[in-house]
Amino acid sequence: MHSRILAGVTVGAIALVGAALPANAAEESSAKLSVLHGVPDLPVDVYVNNELTLDNFAPSDLAGPLELPAGTYSVAITAADAADASAPAIGPVDLTLAAGGNYTAVAHLNAAGEPTATLFLNDTTATAAGEGRLTVRHTAAAPAVDVLAGGSAVISGLTNPNEQVLNLPAGTVSASVAAAGTTDPVIGPADVTIADGVNTIVYAWGSLEAGNLALAVQTIDGLSSAPHGIPAGSVGLAADSDTGSLVWLGSAALLMLIAAAGVTVSTRRREAAQSK
Repeated sequence: MHSRILAGVTVGAIALVGAALPANAAEESSAKLSVLHGVPDLPVDVYVNNELTLDNFAPSDLAGPLELPAGTYSVAITAADAADASAPAIGPVDLTLAAGGNYTAVAHLNAAGEPTATLFLNDTTATAAGEGRLTVRHTAAAPAVDVLAGGSAVISGLTNPNEQVLNLPAGTVSASVAAAGTTDPVIGPADVTIADGVNTIVYAWGSLEAGNLALAVQTIDGLSSAPHGIPAGSVGLAADSDTGSLVWLGSAALLMLIAAAGVTVSTRRREAAQSK
């Protein structure tokens, strides 16, 4: 089943590689990367330079963030538990990461339910005193949605694979996701903590038709004192999903790949705005 799904994937999945970061590497010469696996029922094995570097990376897992040198890496994706990388379902392909970026790569479904992937640029600009940042990303097989807080839409008409960013006072928000123009939740409600100096990133992922929509939550902290503070990531799942496992690669660095023949991976960039 997994091999059949992989063979039909028209976009890549994700790859992680352990590569030691040079002790003297400056922050501006490296990138920070987290990876969220948001494709239901699609575990994969990842090979870097023909070496197995990630075994059975499962849906709902979030890896990272870790710092890695900017550069180009060759990665191949196989079905879970493949003997080797001699017959990859995806790749091998090269991925080049630019210095200075803080990214989250998401393997997910598009609005039509086909596997796809998006590379997001995380907003790490400083937040105002007493405020945090809420980023909402639509990465689910579902039409446009509204994000509700207290029963009212605070984000309207969000489509896959887009995002919206809000700067809010620190506190707890009871949020839910509903089809655009409605108030009947398809995900949630779930409590989301907005912490001082933290970018809380909420992902809607899964499939509305399959009935497995879920929320994943990532956090990037240290934003109240430094515009480019080192992030600390965590993941939690709400609504119809159990808590996902957080995959750490120790002190090794992390590499992500989202690529396949004929596929364009979109990078969502936006102008950072500091809330007053």
